[in-house]
Formats: sequence, C-alpha cells, structure tokens
Amino acid sequence: MSAYIPLYERAFLFDRFAGAMVIAPNVAVTNAHNANLVTEDMVLARSFEYDLLFFRTDRKQPATIASAYVGEAVIAYGQSGKSGLNEAKGVVRMLDAYLPQRCRECRVQRSMAYDAEAGKGFSGGPVVDAASGAVLGITFGFEDGVGRGGVRRMYAYDMDLVLSEMDRLLNAGTR
Repeated sequence: MSAYIPLYERAFLFDRFAGAMVIAPNVAVTNAHNANLVTEDMVLARSFEYDLLFFRTDRKQPATIASAYVGEAVIAYGQSGKSGLNEAKGVVRMLDAYLPQRCRECRVQRSMAYDAEAGKGFSGGPVVDAASGAVLGITFGFEDGVGRGGVRRMYAYDMDLVLSEMDRLLNAGTR
C-alpha cells in the first residue's frame, strides 16, 4: 500500500476522489478521466487510446507487479473522500474482455474483468492479488449486474498494457 496514492478534490459542494499507483520510480498512473485531480505540471503523459494518465510523483518505490489468472482472488482499492480507503474483494473472470473503443481512432479496450462490489472512487486504483498484494491492473470502469449472481463487473487494464503504454508515451515524449 506504500505505492497507493489517494487523489482528492473538493469542488464547490462536491467531493471528487480516485486512486493512483506508483508503477515506476517517480511515475504514477491513474485514469485520464481523473485528470482534474492531478495538477497539469505533474502530468507526464496522457493516453488518448486508453483511459490512462501518467504523472510525476516524489515516490520512488513502485508496486510489485504480477499477471492475473482466471479465478484469482483479488482486492480492488479505491478512495472514499479525503482520507478513506475502500476495498472490494472479488474474483478475476476474464483476461481478455473487449470493450468499445473510447474514440473513432482509438483501439478496442482490452481489459481484465473481475467481479466485485466496487464503485465510485475505484477508478484509477489498483487491483491486487489477494494473497501476495502484487498489482494486477488499474480499474477504469464497471457494469452493474453483469457478473455472476448479478454483482458488479469491474474492468481494469492489466499491468502489461499499462507499462507498455507508459513506455510508448514517455519514450515518445507525448504529453
């Protein structure tokens, strides 16, 4: 959890919150739709094909990363207000779930699907292996009642995709 970064903003009477994760020395990731929670001078790169935003952090120790497998017990982490941390236990259901692209020029969104009772504040947060704590993915969306027993189906980019997108964008100097 030392690699988890809570993101929070109070705008008028509304609280906006999400999570982020340190994935390389001085580099964290969250969803691009959380850009309002990160100051522009911290942004290193924004993916236009995926809902990913990479930003500068003072933290140097990245999270341990692993690959998911179907049936794996997971815990998703999300933010609840300024200081609250939520967790939702679940199970990986698919490794190659494909969702519609975010724009006409964008790629189809390949994701890992897991069933868990997570929701607001989980976007940009990590999905970790329940036994080892290794980060398996970054949550970006959900569908209600799609999972087994009608539970919420959550979607996350697996860490291979996140790291390859980070390398592609940072090496290209894209901001």
